[in-house]
This record gives sequence, C-alpha cells and structure tokens, in this order.
Amino acid sequence: MIRFSKWVTNYRKTLVTVFLIAAGLSVLLTALVSVNYDMADYLPKDSPSTEAISVMETQFGSDMGNARVMLNDVTVQQALEHKDAIASVPGILSVRWLDDVFGRDTIISTPLEYLDPNIVDNYYKNGHALFSISIENGAETEAVDQLHALLGENASVAGRAVDAATVQEMAVSEVITALLILVPIILIILILSTRSWLEPLLFLFTIGVAVVINMGTNIFLGEISFITQTVSPILQLAVSLDYAIFLLHSFDEYRGSHTPRDAMRLAIRRALPTVAASAATTVIGFSALLFMRFGIGSDLGINLVKGVILSFLSVMIFLPALTLISYKLIDKTRHRSFVPGFLKIGRGVMKARLGFLILALIVVIPCFLAQSNTGFMYGTGTVSETSRSGRDAARIDAEFGKENILVLLVPIESTGKETELCAELSSVPHVTDVVSYVTAVGSEIPVQYLPQEVRQNFYSAEYSRIIMYTDNPDEGEQTFTTVRSVRDIAGRYYDTSYLIGQSATLSDMKSVVEIDTRIVGLVAIVGIFIILLLTFRSLSIPVFLVFSIQSAIWINLAIPYFSDRPLNFIGYLIISTVQLGATVDYAIFLTHRYLADRQMLPKKEAMLKALSENLAAILVSAGILASAGFALAGTSGNPIIAELGVLLGRGTILSFVMVVCVLPALLVLFDSFIRKTTLKSGFFRRSALSAPKKEADDHE
Repeated sequence: MIRFSKWVTNYRKTLVTVFLIAAGLSVLLTALVSVNYDMADYLPKDSPSTEAISVMETQFGSDMGNARVMLNDVTVQQALEHKDAIASVPGILSVRWLDDVFGRDTIISTPLEYLDPNIVDNYYKNGHALFSISIENGAETEAVDQLHALLGENASVAGRAVDAATVQEMAVSEVITALLILVPIILIILILSTRSWLEPLLFLFTIGVAVVINMGTNIFLGEISFITQTVSPILQLAVSLDYAIFLLHSFDEYRGSHTPRDAMRLAIRRALPTVAASAATTVIGFSALLFMRFGIGSDLGINLVKGVILSFLSVMIFLPALTLISYKLIDKTRHRSFVPGFLKIGRGVMKARLGFLILALIVVIPCFLAQSNTGFMYGTGTVSETSRSGRDAARIDAEFGKENILVLLVPIESTGKETELCAELSSVPHVTDVVSYVTAVGSEIPVQYLPQEVRQNFYSAEYSRIIMYTDNPDEGEQTFTTVRSVRDIAGRYYDTSYLIGQSATLSDMKSVVEIDTRIVGLVAIVGIFIILLLTFRSLSIPVFLVFSIQSAIWINLAIPYFSDRPLNFIGYLIISTVQLGATVDYAIFLTHRYLADRQMLPKKEAMLKALSENLAAILVSAGILASAGFALAGTSGNPIIAELGVLLGRGTILSFVMVVCVLPALLVLFDSFIRKTTLKSGFFRRSALSAPKKEADDHE
C-alpha cells in the first residue's frame, strides 16, 4: 500500500495523461458499440420459443411479423400496389396480406363478400388495409423512417419493431436529459457537503472518466442491451461518487499537518481499505445478476461490475494524481461549510429508536409476504402514447383491435390430422380464428394446384404453418393458459411442434424468470453476508445490516402489490440486487463509526456520536442515488426504465430510513450479543467501581 501511494503521487502527470487518453479513445469506441433492443434475444438458447423462431426463419425465411401497417381508404388493387412498395423497403424481410391467404388472382377476381369474412376482416375492413410486416433486427430505425416517408400521413405504422425504433431514437437523448437533470442536483448536494467550489467538479470529472471508459470498453462485449445503455451510466455515477468523496475528505484532514504529497499518500492508505470494502459489496450485489439464465442479467451485471471496478481505479489512481496537480486551485476556491449540525436529530432518533424498531417489525412482516406475491409483467411495454408510434397503434387498435397472433409449426403429415388439430385449436378459449391450409383453402384441394404465394405461406419443405388469432392481451394468466393449451393439444397430435408469438415468448420468459428471481436474491444476500462477515469479523453484525437493507427492499417491492399494479420483472431483479449492493454501504459506514466510538464510549453515547457526526455523509450518498433514480423515472419514455427509476429512488430513501432509524436500535439493543459474537470487539465497559451497578448496566 505504501509503494502504491508513492507510485500514484510520483507519476501523477503520466497517470492523468493515460486516463485522459483512455477516455478520449473510449468516446470514439462508444459510437461503435451495437445496442440490442429485442428482449427475446436474451432468452436461453434452449427455450422453446427461441428454438421455434429459429425453425421458422429456416423453414419460411422470416420471423413472425413484428409490425403492422394500416392504410386508409384504399381499394384491394391499391393495397396490393402498396404491399409491393413496402416489400422493397430495405430492412423489410416480409409483408403478409390477404393475397398470402387466398392468392393474388383470387382476391382480384373474386368479390371479398364471397371469401371467409373471419379471415378477410383480419386484413381488410371498411376500406382500411392492414399488413403484417417483419423488420430485420437492427434495421428498425431506418426501415420505419422509410415507411413513413413512403406512405405519408395516410398510414399508421405500429408494433414491436416500431417501438424499438422509437426507443432507439430516445435512448441516447434520454440518458443525456437524465444527466442534464442529475448533474446539477449532484453539484448542489456536493457543494453543500464540501468546502471547495472545485472539489465537486473533480468528483464528477473523475467518475465521468470512469463512466466513459466503461462505455467504450463495451466494444469488447460485441453488443449491449438498451437497458444497459440507459441505466448503467447513471447507476455507475450514483453508486461510486462516495469513493471520491471519502478520499478527498481524508486528504483535507491530513493537509493541516502534512505537505500535499504526503497528505495524499496518507489519504490513499486510509481510503483504500474502506473504499475497497465498499466497492466489494457493490460488486457482489451486481455480480448476482450474472447468475440469471435470462441474458439481460449478465449483460447488465457485467457492465455494472466493470463500471464499479473502473470507478474504484479512477478514484484511487486518477483522482489523487489530478488533485495534486490542481490542489492550489482547490485552496483558492475554499468556502465555509454549509452542512448543519445533526446532534438534535441524532438525539431524536435515539429517543425514538425502540418505536422505530417496533414499527419496522410490524411493517416488514406483511411487506415480506406481499412482495412475494407481487404480480409481474414480462413484456417491454409500449412507448408513450404521445409519440407517433403510440398514436398509430391506437388508430390500428380502434379499427382492427389489438393483434395477438400465435403461429404453430407442425410436421407435414396427413391433411386429415391437420384438420382435426385445427378443429380442436378452434375450440380453445380466446382463440378467435385459425388460419391454415385446411381451413383457408381446404384439405380436398391438392397443394400443387395453389399459387406459389399461398403455398409458401402455409407449407415449407418440412412444416405446416397454422396461424391463430386470439383476443388475449400479450401476457397474463389467461394468455399463458392459452399458450399452454395450444402446446398441449399440439403435443397430442405430433411428437414435434413449435409455437411462435409474443405471448409464447413471454410465457418462456416467465418460466425462466421464476427461477432467476430466487437464485439472484439468494446469491446477492449470501455474497454480501460473507463480505460483511469478513469485514466485521462478527457473526451477528452481518445479520443486522442485511436485515436493515433487505427490509427496505421488501417494503419497496411490496408497494406495487398493495397498489394492485404489476411490476416489470426486470425492475424486480435489478432492484433486489442493486438496492442491496449499493445501499448496504450506508449500514457499513454507520456501523464502522459506531464500533470505533464504542471502543471509548458506552453504547448509547457511541451511537449518538456516530449518528450526529456521520448522518450528513449518509444523507449525501442517499440523496445522490435517489436523485439518479428519480431522474431516470422523470426522463424516460420507456416504461421499464421509468419504473426502474422509481424503484431505485424510492428504495434508496427506504434504505436510508432503515439505516438511520432502525439499525441504531438493533445495534444498541443487541450490544451485549454483538460483543460476544465479534472477534476482539474491544467494547468500552464502565468500571463497576466508578459507577453504580444500575448506571453501569444502562451505559454498557
């Protein structure tokens, strides 16, 4: 540690140059990082829907449609001309319409009234033509822009691919908007809590360099998800500012009696173990995401772990070097402390500590039960209705209703078996129509007599394609029951079958996530418990610290249950690890201070001192993280990101309250038990000769 501190201070100019060059290169690399907006890509490769999509693409040349285009006031002939124009747009893989069911010659020569009205109404109604199109993954933005340019205001374009294009356009601007809101708030908080106008800028610049390097090094991952792109920079900034604050506060304390270089060396030696322990707990919390089978967990987990490590290195190497270069400016920009004293608040907390503890125990039990029964949503949601895609979706739904299609692929065998299967599928609740070769054309008509576009729509070399229209929402128990029923029926007729559709994908997500939620939560708790066990060398302290933060998490996740609002599973998984990993630092910090003061003071006086002297530091950290969460919530048009922001902001506040109000009560109440279960506790004990027994008992 001594050699490390000397190395940092001796080569400060070189180190600053290296970090700035790395940040500059990372800015360029960031633009080359590919971003994935399709959540289905993160399902395990062996999940049924993932395999089904692969078979569909191999056999029929395209995935299911991921967008809908509605044209207003067009004839059948005009609709066919528009279909050809849409198919020529780069990035459009396929376009399906009425002619793919009955044949182009048929719908041109035959009045639509003579065709099956249940099928026709899915594609053409009241002069409106509805096309199902498939847009290539990654080409959403360009394809949608060209569709708007081609079709003009007479068309409505909506669907998952269009939402993805909208999210792509919003993603970068939303991060920038969130930072424009968050950075001034952080600056105000830091100015109030420091004694130099320059120090807050050094904090932000140091972590900003780490954030930029983290984003640039994602080039080695190949691609990242849109959730990682949006959430990771904000979280990295918010959770790691503490490291910089602690280092410079230590530097200021040593400046009074040492030269700047010696003061920084001492500050590095003092800060390194504490900052490393803090970073370790955060890394452990984030690392729990890596155990998810659903790939979005490892995608975000790797990025956050990498970000915390880079922030740690930036604070322990770049910040000391930068500070020694600019310490004269720090001295010139000194101001008085704006932080008020917290002695009165500390006394109030101590007086009410048992009341806080009792209230927490009363609240925690029902919240624990409630959060375990919170309903989940597994889709990505839709973009804001104020966007064009949101308005277009509303127009299409008003005319044709919400579209929820399931596609079943079964091996080509006898048309009789296929007829029986389709008849049974038609009887499944919420299946409104079944379109297949045997229902749309007829099993008695040989395939070779059909137009190619009709034949290719229903048959590949090996599989028959059966399209089912349902009146289900994209997800929910009713929807998942329909998916299970279709799979069960197909399984009775064929040894091999594949079901494709948004609802089938979400059903698989549900199956994967139900396992992930248990694994991730357990890994995070066990990992952090072990870190705390090693840090405090105590069997009891980790229990109280984990209980304090985990209780705040249970309360946070129970609120959606009591408000009867389902919670997106991504928010649940992320917040259960992020809140634990990021806010347990508050409990660690307060407990460290209490144990140090407990060496010299009785328990109540030690806790009062720890609270009154360190409440400001905890408040600053919690204020920054909560602000980050609410900034995300207030700026994102993506419902997943907005909900995650609310959970983060609210969860941070709850963790702060539990650490400040409930943890002191636990530490004081179980002081004797902690002393007995902590290695070399060294707790102060008032001599029985110097005070009456009752007084001694009260103060120990």
